[in-house]
Amino acid sequence: INLDKADIVIDVLVKNPTPIPIPLIDINYLIESDGRKLLSGLIPDAGTIHARGEETVQIPMTLIYNDIKKTHDDIKPGTIIPYRIRFDFIVDVPVFGRLTLPLEKTGEIPIPYKPDIDIEKIKFERFSFEETVAVLHLKLENKNDFDMGLNALDYEVWLSGVSIGGAELTESTKIDKNGFSFIDIPITFRPKDFGSALWDMIRGKGTGYSMKGHIDVDTPFGAMKLPIDKENGTTRIK
Repeated sequence: INLDKADIVIDVLVKNPTPIPIPLIDINYLIESDGRKLLSGLIPDAGTIHARGEETVQIPMTLIYNDIKKTHDDIKPGTIIPYRIRFDFIVDVPVFGRLTLPLEKTGEIPIPYKPDIDIEKIKFERFSFEETVAVLHLKLENKNDFDMGLNALDYEVWLSGVSIGGAELTESTKIDKNGFSFIDIPITFRPKDFGSALWDMIRGKGTGYSMKGHIDVDTPFGAMKLPIDKENGTTRIK
């Protein structure tokens, strides 16, 4: 699951108690939410269920969020929607011919929204014009109706239009639904690269920044990799 789509695989265990193999000719499926169609499709020639045997049939589906939002504009990012999947298994049984076996599954699926980020302040640990060690105090806001467990993030940061680099950071913290969490990110940069903007930073004036990257999170719906992106932000030096 990401911001663009949700790949879903439904495992269906099909048992055949008869002494003869039964071909699965087609599988039709329909996904609905509150009676509204989200997706439908057909899987042809789904295999054969062996005599007195059983098979796990995998049914892959992909929900494209933009398609859903174009059709149902009241479905908003960050929400959780209920779904019902209806299957029709079409089998060819000797003597009886073709039969349709219906099956339903219900559940919930998220429409994820990217987190909001803000560098609230930058604290110097060691300062020199050649190399400065500092800590970014980062605020992460979860705008989704479900909890997130942050596992890692990768990022690049620009201060006053100058890249101060980036890194991958392994960090474990929980971000409650519609809540926020704080992370301290260590950085090292060369203040002399900033030119005249350095003096504004030292005097405590607002410092412009941008930040881009991704976070890896666990959710009740599985793992997600979500982008983080902030342009034209303002932070302060302490």
